[in-house]
Amino acid sequence: MKRAEKAERILTMLDDLYPEPPIPLDHEDPFTLLVAVALSAQTTDERVNQVTPGLFAKAKTPAAMAKLTEKQILAEIRSCGLAPGKARNLKAMSEILVRDHGGIVPADMEALEALPGVGHKTASVVLIQAFDTPAFPVDTHIHRLAARWGLSDGKNVDKTERDLKAVFPREAWARLHLAIIYFGREHCPARGHDLTMCPICSWAASKKRMAEEAKAGGGGPRSRAAVGPKKAAAKKRAAKATRKKAARKRAR
Repeated sequence: MKRAEKAERILTMLDDLYPEPPIPLDHEDPFTLLVAVALSAQTTDERVNQVTPGLFAKAKTPAAMAKLTEKQILAEIRSCGLAPGKARNLKAMSEILVRDHGGIVPADMEALEALPGVGHKTASVVLIQAFDTPAFPVDTHIHRLAARWGLSDGKNVDKTERDLKAVFPREAWARLHLAIIYFGREHCPARGHDLTMCPICSWAASKKRMAEEAKAGGGGPRSRAAVGPKKAAAKKRAAKATRKKAARKRAR
């Protein structure tokens, strides 16, 4: 099956499963969305949704956030991963928005990526969700599923983004970005996943990919590579325990 044919079938299935996929991060406007997405790096959406109410109670505009100290911001987001760096970035980002953009989040990729703590994925999410500008943000779920389904070679997220944009219609990018994330969380986990039983992997993944994941325990190239050493370490610990047990028996 060609990539375009796979993509068409996948889009139909995901539209049936997630006809109107909700945005998982709680927000009220472009700025609160930008803050939430920036906080979500190496942190679950659930955790972000737990900390943002307290943060936004103190500051939910660039001007108000810029007036907070880093310590005040950090106190609200401490449970998020990489919190100190994120606190610095949120303050600096807010100061720039006030100084250079009139306190308004710009609807421009280059301007967004120039903000502290805002990478391409974060900027893409803000553009697509806050400004209805076509974009295809690629997170870890989308990156690994695109490789599993044979829609991209999985070399890097930039290439995955280009490959997905090439096979899916532009008007579907917004909902598809979220639908793939939800599918990855609910139906297609990174490890311990039986591809032959998956609603999509079962027919979209190659036989080679199925065999590799069945042998290695699932996941992308990096997680598969990590499985070997972990299994070897487990076997080593088991062998050591067996030797100790045998030595105790001989001592008796």
